[in-house]
Amino acid sequence: MTAPAPAPVVTAHIGRPRIAIIQGFVGSMLMLVGSFGVGWLSLASRELRQVPAIIWLRFEPVGAVLSVLLLAVGGMLLVRAWLRLGQRLQGWGPETRRTILTATLAWAAPMCLALPLFSRDVFAYIAQGQVMVAGLNPYEDGYSQISNYLQIGADDLWAQSPTPYGPIFLWLEELVVRITGGQPDLSILLFRLLALLGVAMCIYYVPRLAELHNVNPNRALWLTVANPLFLTNFVASIHNDSLMLGLALAGLYYAARGRFLPAILLVTLSIGIKPITLIFLPFIGLMWAGRGAGWPRKFLYWSLTAGLSLGILWILGILNGFGFGWVGALSTPGSVWIWYAPIGFLGMFVAVTGDALGFDGWAWADIVHSIGTLISLVFVAWFVLKGDHAHLVRRLALALAAVVLLAPMIQSWYVVWLIPLFAVTGIRDDWQVKILYFAVSFFMIYAISDQLDIFPYIELSLHTARQIAAAIGVAFATYLVLLDPRTKTLFRGSGASAGAALSR
Repeated sequence: MTAPAPAPVVTAHIGRPRIAIIQGFVGSMLMLVGSFGVGWLSLASRELRQVPAIIWLRFEPVGAVLSVLLLAVGGMLLVRAWLRLGQRLQGWGPETRRTILTATLAWAAPMCLALPLFSRDVFAYIAQGQVMVAGLNPYEDGYSQISNYLQIGADDLWAQSPTPYGPIFLWLEELVVRITGGQPDLSILLFRLLALLGVAMCIYYVPRLAELHNVNPNRALWLTVANPLFLTNFVASIHNDSLMLGLALAGLYYAARGRFLPAILLVTLSIGIKPITLIFLPFIGLMWAGRGAGWPRKFLYWSLTAGLSLGILWILGILNGFGFGWVGALSTPGSVWIWYAPIGFLGMFVAVTGDALGFDGWAWADIVHSIGTLISLVFVAWFVLKGDHAHLVRRLALALAAVVLLAPMIQSWYVVWLIPLFAVTGIRDDWQVKILYFAVSFFMIYAISDQLDIFPYIELSLHTARQIAAAIGVAFATYLVLLDPRTKTLFRGSGASAGAALSR
């Protein structure tokens, strides 16, 4: 008697993923066109400012409103495409890798041509590069020392602040400015290429880290790299966090494979972009010490890891002449707060209450912010000192999450730091992934309604433009969560009901 044939296993391509890819491409194209009207454009970009289509989109009220509409609809359409792609690739077999990479390429390509969106940081990179070229110390001299920083487009908020970036990125800023002569459009192109290098490193190392943790690498890749927050922050916004994260993930991978010297070098290079990845070092030291290591051995390898990394940074400080000046600049981003950050909101509440009682409320808020930082450091110490050796990367993810969530300012790219670390160690298809869905939707709405470059002399105020974008974002998100028969199950349905949506 022959055994019954095994039931076929469905692994991928449920419901034609190409539809989701095309939908996301359309969304990204809408964002591209919208960027020409409300993306950030330097006053020094004379060639682009003379293009008739850009003139109409930027300087005519109808064109500006159309740009806001395109940007908002495009951004939210990209969110839906990402959600639907995940539904259409249930099973996450090997054949889904190519589909995910195709989607990532199709969605990122239009953003490569867009004006900077959702952030003006790239213009600060150019201004800081000019500080370096001028022979000034960017850890002491803000880019207000550069006479044309406003014409470049850099945000006046940080003009007198020391740079929070490490020595490696300072050299990259200087190199870009020397190559381009500080011309904004060419400089933006080179900084975007650097950001794409970081994206490529994430594409390479995320699935490999996931495989080391027995997590499906293709689902981890979808959660991380095809994610709209990842693409908008690292491609459209051109944040240097892309390069920082790519180097850190590379170092983490080699540490997990037992190659600790290249691991420490790569993480140190990441610290040289943005020092927040210092938090990786104690966990790499634990990997080096090995499973079952006693406290003397742990402290030995923590010392070796710190010594090697800080030694490299010391040499870099000698080479650029700035030493460890970046240490004093670490507090620069923390000098502001935002209402949706728990500590930021608590600080605002305490400040308002204190002022109402006749005290210096914002001095109280500073205390609240400091307490939040201290609590986050306690959590970091806990995750470093306690936990299973097999869960070191997860412990790192939780430690970094504590730093992010207990800060008075939470930017969308801070959330992007966390996604790959949680994705490669496993995000369950329950409340855990639902938190990610809501976070992506929220931060996309906030991004499309926050930083818009509205020409101040047309009959459309910045406040009105933001209201229009926010209304579209909220309406689209409400549709996704409550009305869309395909996506609403992702936010509030069970796994079974989500699966049923695939068959419709």
